[in-house]
Amino acid sequence: MNVQLSEEQRQVRDLCREFAEKELRPNARRWDHEHRFPAEAVKQLGEMGLMGVAVPAEWGGAGMDDVAYAVAMEEISRGCAGTGVIMSVNNSLYCDPVLRFGTDEQRKEFLTPFARGERLGCFALTEPMSGSDAAEMRTTAVRRGGEYVLDGTKNYITNGPQADVVLVFAMTDREKRHRGISAFLVPADVRGFTRGKPDDKVGIRASGSCTVFFEGCAIPERHRLGGEGEGFKIAMATLDGGRIGIAAQALGIARAAFEEAVAYAKDRTAFGQPISQFQAIQFMLADMATEIDAARLLVHRAASLKDQGARHSAESAMAKLYASEMCERVTSKAIQVHGGLGYMRECDAERHWRDGRITQIYEGTSEIQRLVISSAVLK
Repeated sequence: MNVQLSEEQRQVRDLCREFAEKELRPNARRWDHEHRFPAEAVKQLGEMGLMGVAVPAEWGGAGMDDVAYAVAMEEISRGCAGTGVIMSVNNSLYCDPVLRFGTDEQRKEFLTPFARGERLGCFALTEPMSGSDAAEMRTTAVRRGGEYVLDGTKNYITNGPQADVVLVFAMTDREKRHRGISAFLVPADVRGFTRGKPDDKVGIRASGSCTVFFEGCAIPERHRLGGEGEGFKIAMATLDGGRIGIAAQALGIARAAFEEAVAYAKDRTAFGQPISQFQAIQFMLADMATEIDAARLLVHRAASLKDQGARHSAESAMAKLYASEMCERVTSKAIQVHGGLGYMRECDAERHWRDGRITQIYEGTSEIQRLVISSAVLK
């Protein structure tokens, strides 16, 4: 793996860093407080080619690689974690599976406008009684002639309140358990599809999520993604890549907290000198810097393997596990460096702490990552 970024990847980094500094950081606290979806910022991401970073240009994307995507995710998430996950879901959990498993007809209808940022997609796997154990899902899709009729509920769906199309997973043959799951592309304007009220979350509050309902929701057979019974394979392959995006999100959140802690430590004085001169603070900052760099190497390794077309399940799991748990440690230390101010809503340190916590849960909990890693180790 080349640890140096290419010229194109550096250009992406610089573009995203400038955008985050000018458009995201000045608004992130307000969006968090108001639970406001950053519609204008998301539109700009589309215009910049960042809603379909690794999608080929022929299908509306930027045609870049997954390392560039990871770099972009880190920078955007450093500016606003909520905006980062909106971008991540559209790229990793929606565009990527449609690109990989869709027909050319499906790519034209369900990929191109999404990769351009003209429309927004989401991914619906989790249910009220089915999270890590996907085989327990209760949503069904019954084939009737040339269509499927969906019934069920999916919850915690990121981009759910705003999405134009939902990539949803449903049981087509319960007796086969996970081998009886199929994937479908459901337009949000189809009869029988409804959305619940937006979730009231601890963090990433600029990113909308909600419960979605399917009641006698009929869609044509051509909206099935992949073959019948291939849904679990599609979901797991998609999550392998999605974990790279979430690891990069955690990296960006941690970096924002670290940079603010460094600046505060240089500015705040105690006992006649900046607190950065005290070894206790220096050691915290040293640990934070080391963990951030280690996480970045894991993220870029996983992204490089994906770019090569190599299997990367374990490496993506390692990147997400380490980066997400690193994020909690770093953001917690950032609060400690800020002292009492760090616990106040006027300080961004507490927002980074809240935003980072979800990265250990969504797109596979830390416990699931450890199962994936240990399975590879013990194979």
